[in-house]
Amino acid sequence: MKVETRWTQNERVTSPRVDQLGPEGPDEKYEPIVRVTTLEIFFDLIFVFAITQLTTLLVDDPSWRGVAQVVLMFGVIQWIYGGYVWLANAVAPDRVVRRLLSLLGMVGFLLIGLSIPTAFDGGGLLFGVGYLLVVVVHTALFTQSANTSSVAGIFRVAPFNLLSAVLILAAGAIGGVAEYVLWTVSLVLLVATPFLAPIRMFRVQPGHFVERYGLLLIIVLGESIVAIGVGASGLHLDAPLAVTAVLALGVTAALWWSYYTGDEERAERNLEARPVDQRARPALNSYFYALAPMLLGVVVLAAGVKKTIGHPTEHLTWFAAIALAGGVALFLLGHGLFRMVLGLSGASNRLAGAALTLGAIPIGHAVAGAAELVVVLAILVATVASDAFFAREEQVSVE
Repeated sequence: MKVETRWTQNERVTSPRVDQLGPEGPDEKYEPIVRVTTLEIFFDLIFVFAITQLTTLLVDDPSWRGVAQVVLMFGVIQWIYGGYVWLANAVAPDRVVRRLLSLLGMVGFLLIGLSIPTAFDGGGLLFGVGYLLVVVVHTALFTQSANTSSVAGIFRVAPFNLLSAVLILAAGAIGGVAEYVLWTVSLVLLVATPFLAPIRMFRVQPGHFVERYGLLLIIVLGESIVAIGVGASGLHLDAPLAVTAVLALGVTAALWWSYYTGDEERAERNLEARPVDQRARPALNSYFYALAPMLLGVVVLAAGVKKTIGHPTEHLTWFAAIALAGGVALFLLGHGLFRMVLGLSGASNRLAGAALTLGAIPIGHAVAGAAELVVVLAILVATVASDAFFAREEQVSVE
């Protein structure tokens, strides 16, 4: 675990992530920056398994029913996964009991992932059991934080998490139309929780927080690359298939370039510049509300790639065409919102790119999947290239 320390004035905070104290004195503050541990990365892999399951469900059920199920499950999974990011930001997995509890939380996520394909078809009870386990472990671990403000915060949030888990359990037991109603209520409750509970009580260490979500996003982007291999599995490797695979990789690479060539550093500096007690809200807005369409966009894109890769020169179904361009549009929309809520430059070009990308949908349906990929990739490249203009504008404004 890498730890960097610094000292600022007027407030003293003891880090919940390390067992060190700063010098005594009312005018000093100790706020170490803690980086992501290997256990956290290991934990992320089980979350990505759930993401893979959601992609498979969307491919197997390309209907509004399938879309509704994916959105509902993704929403509740992403919320509690985010809870574990905030947990690791406050409580280091540096003791045997904490590590064992974290692994127990992984068991809960495994049950969730395994039950995703049948969650709305008789397997919802297992999903609910896994979700309840994840919530209980999360709450128990959070109470071990050395930061009393964060502990007080989790006691305000935990009842909403537990109620949501109970609703999902009840949905799995009841089934039918009521199942969708209870799931919807559960998701709405979670999304509204930050407005019902005082989240500013939580303390955010920007270095660890930004790095953890950055590692998650890169792992999730890998799902769209896996989709290329899965979609091409068992097919004859000819020139159209190879070209389409390269185009799909190019789209994923452009999405990577879109975020990882400066936004992580800018986001960390932005959060770092804020007072400690005013970081929670912008951190939540950027890495939960804005990140959600980015992650969901990768799920949708991966489904579109799987549907396209084996039929590159054929007309796509409307579902495949929408998934291919719509997934990229969702990612760009989320990235635009991400920049907007943090006050970073270049939000408008991401939003414009999202709108333009949707225009590629009819091309896939009327011409071919490969043609849609070409147009989507061209729009992405232009969108990313336009960042240079905003960077110059930002530099001029600073000077």
